[in-house]
Amino acid sequence: MAYYRRSGEVPPKRHTQHRTPDGGLYYEELMGEEGFSSNSSLLYHRGIPSAIVDATPWELPNVDTTANHPLVPRHLKLHGLFPGEDWKAVDAVTGRRLVLGNADVRISYVVAGEASPLYRNAVGDECVYVESGAATVETVFGALDARHGDYVLLPRGATHRWVPVDPGDGAPLRLYVIEANSHIDPPKRYLSRFGQLLENAPYCERDLHGPAEPLLVDGTDVEVLVKHRGSRGITGTRYVVPTHPFDVVGWDGCMYPYTFNVADFEPITGRVHQPPPVHQVFEGDGFVICNFVPRKVDYHPLSIPVPYYHSNVDSDEVMFYCGGSYEARKGSGIGQGSISLHPGGHSHGPQPGAYERSIGVQEVDELAVMVDTFRPMELGEGGRAAEDPGYAWTWSGRGPAS
Repeated sequence: MAYYRRSGEVPPKRHTQHRTPDGGLYYEELMGEEGFSSNSSLLYHRGIPSAIVDATPWELPNVDTTANHPLVPRHLKLHGLFPGEDWKAVDAVTGRRLVLGNADVRISYVVAGEASPLYRNAVGDECVYVESGAATVETVFGALDARHGDYVLLPRGATHRWVPVDPGDGAPLRLYVIEANSHIDPPKRYLSRFGQLLENAPYCERDLHGPAEPLLVDGTDVEVLVKHRGSRGITGTRYVVPTHPFDVVGWDGCMYPYTFNVADFEPITGRVHQPPPVHQVFEGDGFVICNFVPRKVDYHPLSIPVPYYHSNVDSDEVMFYCGGSYEARKGSGIGQGSISLHPGGHSHGPQPGAYERSIGVQEVDELAVMVDTFRPMELGEGGRAAEDPGYAWTWSGRGPAS
């Protein structure tokens, strides 16, 4: 995110001495993207950030996927993945269940009641949507307050952990996790050539909330879980570091974690139905993230507010339904916590009757997060476990031919 921030104590000029109160040196670390030719930040540590005292393999949760074959639209009921109160012993990192994935992006789901281990994703950025509950996200840059409706953007390589907190309404911490093999940023068309969000963008810098101050934690021989690239795909390593990684007294730059609440997204509407790109909020290599929020709808006197039937020939469409009532899917069994997967090569659109019912509707009360991918999505262990097998036949009202 090319928006400069500064927190804590930093020297007047970069790459110069930054002294501790007793005359020692803080250790400067440059965290940067694209071979240090893109966004970066400078962090000043009390300890040496590269020091480790042990490294052992970390067995990741199941990351295997199977093809969507035969090619059909699918409905996945994510709330069934963590039944009863099993979630109370789950954390937001090791408890994730992979729902869908391809070579560019992986989507997981978790309901968490325990604080997670310290964790670093060295594969790509993470965009985590908070479906319900609340958490403190402790990071090497400082702490973030995460609440219902927040996107939490965590840059590649940023050590952090999730600590659930009581939101006051008893709601568990439900997280929809979008992990990239790249960086996740605002769409380029929203930005000036210098990186400022433009006047026609549906949000601005005031809506982005980074860490307010450093987070200093003491500790020795601290464990950190690292997800990283390996010769056979994604793998994990369990580090032990001699001092706690939350030892940064100050930092500045344009690379850092931040939150953005979906309620701050200003919808773009028109006289007739607008195409999905108007709902875009972020992008990564090989995919985009959009959100559909409560809004006034099309105001042409002959408009049909629900989406027309469409075939996105270059993309798979993954829609996560996380609030309100989605008019186009009534009658399909889709509700809070559902995912619909509509693959490229298959035309899709509203359920029977929704097209006609929408005529005359002036506003919609819906909330959904959509990921469009340019490679086919495959089903992870969580996706296979959560599937509603009858969804593909809901447009015709008939099951598969015997």
